[in-house]
Amino acid sequence: MRESDHSPRIPKHIAVVMDGNGRWAKKRFLPRTAGHHAGVNATRAIVENCDQLGIEALTVFAFSSENWKRPEKEVNSLMSIFISTLKSEMMKLKKLNVCVKFIGDRTAFPQELQTVINETEIQTVDNTGLALTIAANYGGRWDIAQACRRIAQKVSSGELSADAVDESLVSQEMCLSDLPAIDLFIRTGGESRVSNFLLWQLAYAELYFTDTLWPDFNDASLESAITWYGTRQRRFGETPDQVENKKVVTK
Repeated sequence: MRESDHSPRIPKHIAVVMDGNGRWAKKRFLPRTAGHHAGVNATRAIVENCDQLGIEALTVFAFSSENWKRPEKEVNSLMSIFISTLKSEMMKLKKLNVCVKFIGDRTAFPQELQTVINETEIQTVDNTGLALTIAANYGGRWDIAQACRRIAQKVSSGELSADAVDESLVSQEMCLSDLPAIDLFIRTGGESRVSNFLLWQLAYAELYFTDTLWPDFNDASLESAITWYGTRQRRFGETPDQVENKKVVTK
């Protein structure tokens, strides 16, 4: 199933905060790194499932700009896992026809990781299936600030009038501007916040929070989230009656 036969009850674009790896490991008296490795397995499964379901885009929060505050040992471990995972999964993603892009300030990462990130994008750029976006060293406020900076530069150079700056223009300068709007936001791990993730892009997304820790989030968990999404009436400022009347007209 792709765009031509996409059901309104199936989200086109899902964004996920993959939370709970450390707590998953702690519950099992394992080091936090074990939780991160288990989280990689969960991510691989969800990518494959989204591809099978015909989801057009999946955006995952792999490493936030605030995660640098974690203990140095854990950050270094995350960098190593990141590198090894991308190297091992690159060809699988290419075979699955998944197009991989990264958003965030990659310049802060070790050079080896930057190289692997660039190579992954190059290897999958022509793929036409699931659009997988990995947010790494990303923050929603950073994203908005970057967009404002680019717009300000265009105004300063005379390329753009200040009067021309509107929501549409700002959206064009934001990350994910080339993808469908986010329909469904999922956060695992029992927390009920967006944690500086895609602040602009989540404006009209349906927010789904679950206590399930990320390594335990499986195909059934994703199905539950999508089923819940299918029960939502997406009004975008209209009244319930207006939405229902539109359904009648289109039948």
